[in-house]
Amino acid sequence: MDFTGEELIAAPRDVVWAALNDPEIMRGCIPGCKHIERLSPNVFEATIKVKFSLLSATFHGLLTLSNVDAPKSYTLSAEGKGGIAGFARGSADIVLEERGDETILHYHARAELGGKLAQLGARLLDSTSQKLAVGFFSDFNAAVVAKAAG
Repeated sequence: MDFTGEELIAAPRDVVWAALNDPEIMRGCIPGCKHIERLSPNVFEATIKVKFSLLSATFHGLLTLSNVDAPKSYTLSAEGKGGIAGFARGSADIVLEERGDETILHYHARAELGGKLAQLGARLLDSTSQKLAVGFFSDFNAAVVAKAAG
């Protein structure tokens, strides 16, 4: 599953970059995120509950930042285990483009599911993954704008 998109955020790039690296903002924006903690400058531990149609699974795993070019871009990789439901792996390339006092956040994301989750069907998984990504970036946009205004 691959998908791309962008968000126009009414905040300067350095504010957006700081928010992308703030565990509290991320916890509030990642759909179903129950816990996120920074283990090192580039590694976070997270617990996320995701609902796929009739099946929901709680994933425990790591989020890792790589290819960091502050404050312009990074790659966020995630790998989590959901018990009998299976596993989830994914990554997103994030690029921040300055446009005056605003920032365009470009993303290209990839996701892979295994175990019982993989049996649900590609269209359902694609739809759910895209919905989660759009929800995250929309909520992230709102959180950054609120933080910049406050």
